[in-house]
Amino acid sequence: MTLDPKARAFLEWQRDSGQPRLFEQTPEEVRAGAGPLAELIGAGPAVEQVEDLTIPVDGAAIEARRYRPAGAHGTIVWFHGGGWVVGGIETSDAMCRMLAEGSRATVVSIGYRLAPEHPFPTPLEDCYAALCFLAEHEAAPLVVGGDSAGGNLAAVCALRARDRGGPELAAQLLVYPVTDSDMETASYREHGDSELPMLGTREMTWFFDHYLPDGVDRTDPQVAPLRAPDLSRLPPAFVVLAEYDPLRDEVLRYAERLEESGVEVTLLRYDDQPHGFFGFVNIYPTGNVAVADVGARLRALLS
Repeated sequence: MTLDPKARAFLEWQRDSGQPRLFEQTPEEVRAGAGPLAELIGAGPAVEQVEDLTIPVDGAAIEARRYRPAGAHGTIVWFHGGGWVVGGIETSDAMCRMLAEGSRATVVSIGYRLAPEHPFPTPLEDCYAALCFLAEHEAAPLVVGGDSAGGNLAAVCALRARDRGGPELAAQLLVYPVTDSDMETASYREHGDSELPMLGTREMTWFFDHYLPDGVDRTDPQVAPLRAPDLSRLPPAFVVLAEYDPLRDEVLRYAERLEESGVEVTLLRYDDQPHGFFGFVNIYPTGNVAVADVGARLRALLS
């Protein structure tokens, strides 16, 4: 299937704008572009209650934002994407609003600390600490979710919750998650060097280099959950996959391994979409459709 024309038009506009590619910039320069991106995405729907929070973590406190729709049942703890280096609560705001309204669950978006100022394992430790804190302070059932690097953090937190005796999770929502550090797969060969400014091999190298200090084993299951020897006894997984994504094959293999391990898996494929479409609601209309679909599925599960 060919790339969605609306997605292609947006990517061509980005390419022709003359802005440097992500891997040609510093983290500070990339973050400075987050404000205009949030403006391009625009507003999400009104939610009955939206509140900014702080959550205690080891030696610090991190920001979070809680979206509580009318008649909320259950809680989704959301970890944003951005390669562990960029992104945040504001760039995820519209999507989180849509997810809260679609699922009729409280969504808590976590502003975990970012690399390279706070490299691995700090973002992971922040996310797991926030998940444990919210398990005590928000309504069950509890779902952990995230997109891209946030999906990586969600997958690893689900493994930690299993291995550390909690918190109990009703589901994990993994939106094109980073599950491995292998950049030699077929999908990397197909989509890792596009002339369009999509996620590619150079971008992923830039992200990993900032996230992982020298000496960190990139095959550690806390970095690459696909390398975990045991994926059994995990909560049901909703896995979103994009075709035009170098991560496609590792996402698919993670879903397959979960299923082989006895985990219930719902695989949602979007064969005309690039990496990032789920979070770029309003820019990519299929993002709105996907968030609504996931929201309806979680609503059925949580109710």
